[in-house]
Amino acid sequence: MPDDYPMAKPSSMGNTFMARAIQLAVENVRSGRGGPFGCVIVQDTSIIAEAANRVTANCDPTAHAEILAIRLACERLTRFELTGCDLYSSCEPCPMCLSAVYWARIDRVYFGTFAEDAAQAGFDDSVIYREIAQPRFERKIPMLSMMRDEAIAAFQAWKESPGKIGY
Repeated sequence: MPDDYPMAKPSSMGNTFMARAIQLAVENVRSGRGGPFGCVIVQDTSIIAEAANRVTANCDPTAHAEILAIRLACERLTRFELTGCDLYSSCEPCPMCLSAVYWARIDRVYFGTFAEDAAQAGFDDSVIYREIAQPRFERKIPMLSMMRDEAIAAFQAWKESPGKIGY
């Protein structure tokens, strides 16, 4: 853990939510259903969604605990953003999950372990952070644009759509 990293002030409610996220992670590993990650999403003082990592169980590299919990919370609240909600994760969100947190407009993220702790357990996402920082043409996975002029039609249709819902 970085020595100067700000820590959340303990609260009985917050501790309860984090304890549940950790419990989901531990139970997930012990049951053989997936990796050591759990997440709960809270609105006011109630858990509205919870999930554990299901990457291997679902054969889905996007089935991280945070992604699954965000999907479930949005479904339950019948909206695509989670303003007014906090996310509790057993581990610091990876780049994909962090992006989903921003797209969902979650108010706060509380996490147990750091990305460095995950890396020591074999879940190292530092290469993704490095790749994101690289120019498109220098990434390990080639990023090649094609048919831009044709594809831009989708954005034009969006701009002209009277029924669009902005996000």
